[in-house]
Amino acid sequence: MHSRHSNGSDRSPEHISLLSQNDSSPGYGAAEADTEEGDEARPLLQSSAAASLRSLQNPLKKGGRRWPTIAAVTILGIAIIAIILGAFFAPTVLEEYAKEAVVIEPTSLSIHEFTSKGVIARVQVNFHMDAKRVKNKDIRNIGRFGTWLARKVQSEKSIVEVYLPEYGNILLGTAAVPSIVVDIRNGHTTSIDFLADLEPGDVKGIKQMANEWLGGRLANVRVTGKATVALKSGLLHLGSQHISESLVLKGNDIPSVPEYNITRLNIHEVPVSANGRRGMGADVSITVANSYPIGLIIPPLSFDILVSNCGQQDPYIRLADATTGVITIEPYKYVNVDVGGIVRDLPQSLLQTCPNSKSSPLDLLLADYIHGNDTTIFVRGSSLPSPETPEWVSAIMSSITIPVPFPGRTFDKLIKSFTLTDSKFHFPSFFADPDEEPAVSGNVVVIAGLPKEMNFGVNITRVRASADVLYRKEKLGVLDLKKWQNATSERIEPKDGGAALLKIQSRIEKAPLHITDDAVLQKLVLKYVSGDRIDLKVAALVDVEIVTVLGKLVVKELPAEGLVPVNAISNGTSFASLKPQVGDLKILSTSRTSLNLQARVNFTNPTVYSAEVGYVNIHILNNGSIIGDATARNIIVKPGNNTDILVEATWDPASFGGKRAAAIGRELLSQYVSGYNTTLSFQTHEKTFPNEPNIGKALKDFTITVPAPRFSSPSNDPPDGEDDNRPHFIKDATFHVFTSTAQFTLLSPLKYSTLFVEEINATALYNHTEPVGTIDYDLPFKVPPGASQSPKLPVEWSVGSVGYDALKSALGGTLKLDAKGTVGIRLGQFKETIWYAGSGIGASIRF
Repeated sequence: MHSRHSNGSDRSPEHISLLSQNDSSPGYGAAEADTEEGDEARPLLQSSAAASLRSLQNPLKKGGRRWPTIAAVTILGIAIIAIILGAFFAPTVLEEYAKEAVVIEPTSLSIHEFTSKGVIARVQVNFHMDAKRVKNKDIRNIGRFGTWLARKVQSEKSIVEVYLPEYGNILLGTAAVPSIVVDIRNGHTTSIDFLADLEPGDVKGIKQMANEWLGGRLANVRVTGKATVALKSGLLHLGSQHISESLVLKGNDIPSVPEYNITRLNIHEVPVSANGRRGMGADVSITVANSYPIGLIIPPLSFDILVSNCGQQDPYIRLADATTGVITIEPYKYVNVDVGGIVRDLPQSLLQTCPNSKSSPLDLLLADYIHGNDTTIFVRGSSLPSPETPEWVSAIMSSITIPVPFPGRTFDKLIKSFTLTDSKFHFPSFFADPDEEPAVSGNVVVIAGLPKEMNFGVNITRVRASADVLYRKEKLGVLDLKKWQNATSERIEPKDGGAALLKIQSRIEKAPLHITDDAVLQKLVLKYVSGDRIDLKVAALVDVEIVTVLGKLVVKELPAEGLVPVNAISNGTSFASLKPQVGDLKILSTSRTSLNLQARVNFTNPTVYSAEVGYVNIHILNNGSIIGDATARNIIVKPGNNTDILVEATWDPASFGGKRAAAIGRELLSQYVSGYNTTLSFQTHEKTFPNEPNIGKALKDFTITVPAPRFSSPSNDPPDGEDDNRPHFIKDATFHVFTSTAQFTLLSPLKYSTLFVEEINATALYNHTEPVGTIDYDLPFKVPPGASQSPKLPVEWSVGSVGYDALKSALGGTLKLDAKGTVGIRLGQFKETIWYAGSGIGASIRF
């Protein structure tokens, strides 16, 4: 234990007193401005030294109170009071005067040097006696007179001990104070500048108080200073005085944890072993506000960085090592601290799922951080400190754990783009599980911005998510990606000083799509088929499996959103681009009013989307009435041409729509076989997709109308090579004038069934209006698959008509004729009578 004294000429620039002053004060007997009444009315403190301690900050910050100089001022206050008490032989009166009149104004406290046992502190204060603070007039006058006579008092070297009575009276620390000389006359100011050896006391007690302070549980604290001081005035030795002084700090007297700001954060890979193993390093720059008149140079320090465990009672988990360089602290200036941290590996306890939870401590930590919430990490002095750090500093630091709020950051704007390509939609089969929903497959490509502080390799291997799908800010449904999907990632280096990007690609397979709002689906489909592009917004919480140098970890519920453009199915005017064709038509069964058909359908998918449909049933309409339905099972629709799609259909207008529909069906058949431009409409219903009735109902109000498909067969080619995209059932005809008969070459689209013509009542016309002859025949004849010849049908010529004359003129040649009439047909049990109007039939005229 030793002490040092330094005079004003030895002060270094950073330790120059901030508030030192020398006031010219009147001597004893001089007139004073205050009145006795004013003196009596002035509030008094039990101890003027204590009052000085409580008002240390008045010259610095109005209304504020400061902590760092409390220890120094307590030490000095005890010494000054001892000097005054020992100077006189009227201790009771002068003790009261000394306690009330002494004023100590701290100007600076700095750490001059760290030693193996403590620190050497430089204390700078201004001292003076203020008689106005003494309430009792007699005590004030006696005190002023005595101190005027003594003028100055000097203390010898002494040891001051500071205790904490509320904590078992533990020793907070000791100070070796050098000899001090002060002017004790009223109004005279003494600038004191000295070095004191400070040593910490009971480390356990200090830890207990520090933890209560850090935890916000320290409402007040009482400190007691004790010292035995030898005094003299001039050549007169005044003996030794035992001094004990207490001070209670409350509220704002107790300082708070200083504010700080993280100005730089750089996370990167670093080597952690000689064999090439790498870990994660973090370089952090922090600015801390120093609001106190304290200055010191802190040696390099080492810390353990800890994070919370599953429960509050569980021990903290050590995550990283951190070190600081030399830290220079100057009074009332911001302090810049550079911290380097290293994460060597991820402890297993950090990754294990907590009891009764689905999250690990790492999940909980990252969840707060990536959602912009402040997290808390814990800093504790390392058990393996730097060799440059004194042992006593390490002992105190390693026993104290400091909670440090760590500001989170939001990742809401992290996703730059979100696209879904090579899309395929899946619909359940008729016999699927009732809970099976439509699903989506496709390639997901995400471009994400990387925070500038992330300067290490990131390899994303799997992703999963639960995504809301929205159309015009309204929720359409939920895309369920809860199953892990394999993924790859590629870092895109920044250009022109921008931020780096991460390209993430993943193939999703049969992700369920749950439609939650039928009205939104209706709006979307109407817009889609009208020819407008649709932008669907996907808002998701994504779990990402990341491989880093620390190993594999999962970051949960990372917010992501993007737009998925959906190109229109048509130009909004028609669906002619579908180009449907029907071939290989089979009659599966018949009834009096119905036909059950099977056919191979070819069509063009004008979109870039694919679909896998397990079962779909759709109503067929004409002129607003349902005339049948069509069913497809286990089909795959791809972009572009789709061929040989097996479809089953039912033609039964009477059963689906009653008499009106039966009449409409009859008219449709007549127009179709006559080569008119006919259309069919398709409409969904509640059972279109058995597992998703809402989809069928949502689309029910929208019908798709396409041209009636052309039946294709090897023999159903247009005459003379002409392709007018119309069905042709009569290829040609031969008229025999002499026998008054006509024979027709008929083309049947049926490859497997025979059609019967039950009766014919028709007229042949020349030039569209001039009758040539009539056929009225009621004997059934067969029309087998492919091309066939009808029997010779009797003709009653329209003798004398323009048409008949044209017929005779064409004898031996050909003539283009039209035909109109009614035809009764039968197919199995199905019977129907239709009208027929054919034009441009090539007829050979024979004798």
